[in-house]
Amino acid sequence: MIDSFLEYLKSLGRSEHTVINYGVDLGQFAEYLEQAEVHRVQDITRDHVRGFLRSLVGYGFAKASALRKMSSIRGFMGYLRDIGVIERDPSEGVKGPRSSPGLPRAISYPDVCRLLEEGPSGREAFRDRLVMELLYGSGLRVSELCDLDWDDVDVEERWIRVMGKGSKGRMVPFGSIVQDMLRRWGEMVGRAGPLFPGKRGAERLTQRTVHRIVSGCARRVGLFGVSPHTLRHSFATHLLEGGASLRVVQELMGHESLVTTQRYLDVTAERMRFSYQVHHPRAGGDKSHGDA
Repeated sequence: MIDSFLEYLKSLGRSEHTVINYGVDLGQFAEYLEQAEVHRVQDITRDHVRGFLRSLVGYGFAKASALRKMSSIRGFMGYLRDIGVIERDPSEGVKGPRSSPGLPRAISYPDVCRLLEEGPSGREAFRDRLVMELLYGSGLRVSELCDLDWDDVDVEERWIRVMGKGSKGRMVPFGSIVQDMLRRWGEMVGRAGPLFPGKRGAERLTQRTVHRIVSGCARRVGLFGVSPHTLRHSFATHLLEGGASLRVVQELMGHESLVTTQRYLDVTAERMRFSYQVHHPRAGGDKSHGDA
């Protein structure tokens, strides 16, 4: 299965260096599993993933290296889940080195751009892109997106009225790209009733369908383990990285407590530290330099 994953990455145009790194990381994980007498990917558990991470620390790998290997495992497991080989991702919920409890996951802006790039044509493909543009561009929860009616959307003023947790409403903006897409979407489906009508008599698009949309579109561009929540978390992280205040992000996200929003500061600091460890020649980002 590792070979098929690597071939898939190559077919997506991932760099040779990236594919080699995935191969090395997953090869080491496979060796660990063989020693643990695990011979099928369906039998891998969270305990196996945690045990592998502990073994890396024991062998003296730098934390940045262990982080990369954990990322490779997550990508591989996400791929296996997406193609139906496994039902549950055993790496989900496993905290890697330097990860604080409960930190949300975000993807980089270049990866967001890849995800939102023009894909297949047709009404359904257009809807899928609009769904993802709203999840990332306005930071909506998947439940909030599915509950939207046309009456909640002011296309010309670029505002959405959202009913969040605890039946608390808030107003969130959207950009000109979404505005243009909403105009076109209104021409396709009519500006009445649910913003995203369901199929085969269903009143609304379901949350399960939204998860499938995001996962499928992400897999098409070589991203694995991406969910609607990932796009919402990326919305908050990128706002803070761009200089937005915590209070503004709190309001946009619909968080009751500022403490919840402050977690995203930890995410941005984590990304900064990881980038430094990986890219600076004297940061100790490989095994030979240790934990400088």
